[in-house]
Amino acid sequence: MSNAAETLPTGDRRARANVLRLAAAQALAGANASVVFATGAIIGSTLSPDPALTTVPISVFVVGMAAGTLPVGWLSRRHGRRAAFMAGGGCGSLAGLLGASALLLQSFPLYCLATLCAGLYAAVVQSFRFAAADGASSAVRPKALSWVMAGGVFAGVLGPQLVTWTMDLWPPHLFVASYLAQAVVALVAMAVLSGVDLPRPAPADLARGRPLRAIIRQPRFIVAVVCGVVSYTLMNLVMTSAPLAMRLCGLPLSSSNWALQWHIIAMYAPSFFTGSLITRFGARPVVATGLLLTGTAAVTGLSGLSATHFSAGLVLLGLGWNFGFVGASAMVLEAHRPEERNKVQAFNDFLVFGTMAVGSFWSGHLLVTLGWAAVNWVVFPPVALALAVLTALGLVLRRRVPAS
Repeated sequence: MSNAAETLPTGDRRARANVLRLAAAQALAGANASVVFATGAIIGSTLSPDPALTTVPISVFVVGMAAGTLPVGWLSRRHGRRAAFMAGGGCGSLAGLLGASALLLQSFPLYCLATLCAGLYAAVVQSFRFAAADGASSAVRPKALSWVMAGGVFAGVLGPQLVTWTMDLWPPHLFVASYLAQAVVALVAMAVLSGVDLPRPAPADLARGRPLRAIIRQPRFIVAVVCGVVSYTLMNLVMTSAPLAMRLCGLPLSSSNWALQWHIIAMYAPSFFTGSLITRFGARPVVATGLLLTGTAAVTGLSGLSATHFSAGLVLLGLGWNFGFVGASAMVLEAHRPEERNKVQAFNDFLVFGTMAVGSFWSGHLLVTLGWAAVNWVVFPPVALALAVLTALGLVLRRRVPAS
């Protein structure tokens, strides 16, 4: 009897074979962001000439992630995704080497350059989810995308542990060994990605496909972008503010570390089944569930200032992000043809992470000037907007289906 996998279309067999490598690379490469977020504010407070610039390195990381999305799309379209992956791994390794050098030289500008390179690497890592779906059938694409995102669970554990294990290995220079280790991990991720079997872009595809302006006017694409922007920006806004808010409320650092750990687990653990939910119920109901969970997280944040309230809110926020962002990414896959994928996916990520970069710069100011309650109240209007456009899309699509 032949194996069930052998009856799958060639594209689906390739996608399933790629998922394990891409998920492993997601776990390894995703640790890059964890290292920056775990150490960036501490290093910034040590190296920055002005206390007001303490969080600039982390914001520069987010800017790098937004700035890298369009070049990643161009490189993938011209030379294939593997070339983009190798270039990203190079940026990740360079980020680690520059970060270690900045700490040895006590150079704040050099450290900001390191986090910029780390952000460029993160832009490449974000494309893993779309790469998993290349060539797969419509039934397999959401699952492949979701399974790769599940690698983020291990990234959330690996990154902080990497810092814990290495931060004191080069006394008296705190975190130097952590950034050197991060450079090595980036090289290991490159080795894993070198075996990914992805379809190369056909020369004819470069001239085929609709103009980008025609694609982005589609209601489905517009709604996918709105929901992706809202899901990711609000998650980043609240997550970035929460540790400082807990500190201002007099809660111990151990409480905020515990809450953030479970937030990261909640962000990625549902990815083991989010794709199946999308396949069964469709992307729009899953996105709507994510948006409602994000709103519920804000309600929880407004309900009290105990460690339990913060932790429960962050877990709900992580769940909401997963359903909202993975669902919105699946909607992007429905809005383009195969030959259009690289430019459309890169433009989507540019809009999502560009907006997130603005929110990253704004979050600390909002918390310090207006307080934690204001951070939570800001969540509701964007969630309402995203739910409204999602509902409107459902009505448009229903009118297009002829009555039976």
